[in-house]
Amino acid sequence: MIVIIMGVSGCGKSTVGAALAQARGWRFLDADDFHPVANKAKMQAGTGLTDEDRRGWLEALAAQLAHHQAKGLDLVLACSALKEVYREHLRRAAPYSLVYLAGTQALLAERLAGRTGHFAGLSLLDSQLATLEEPADALHVPVSLPVEQIIQRINAALLSA
Repeated sequence: MIVIIMGVSGCGKSTVGAALAQARGWRFLDADDFHPVANKAKMQAGTGLTDEDRRGWLEALAAQLAHHQAKGLDLVLACSALKEVYREHLRRAAPYSLVYLAGTQALLAERLAGRTGHFAGLSLLDSQLATLEEPADALHVPVSLPVEQIIQRINAALLSA
């Protein structure tokens, strides 16, 4: 099984994804690790990525999904997946369950303001929210919940699917 944890910067994709993977004994990948240096530099400068910037990144992620699917390996991927077209591209590589971590602009800004050591900061939040196409086919989970409760909700949804 493949699960993608999606949302804008600061929603907790990496934290939730790693915790879910650990709880289930699955592999965890963070899509941020697949961005080329140029993309990271652009985001660190506060400039949002374009579809063209994301093309190679999405190809690398699709290859990871296809590999895990072909090998029958369970995977949790933390990935912004902001647009439906990005999610469709990944879905063509392998089927997955989608979890959308949703939060208010104020809460996300507060989280990002306190974040250090990451290339995607507060300056990207507005562009990410503008780009975001909220998914209709995902489990929506509020990021205001503690991580343990988020994991419980995800696990309950996976068991009932």
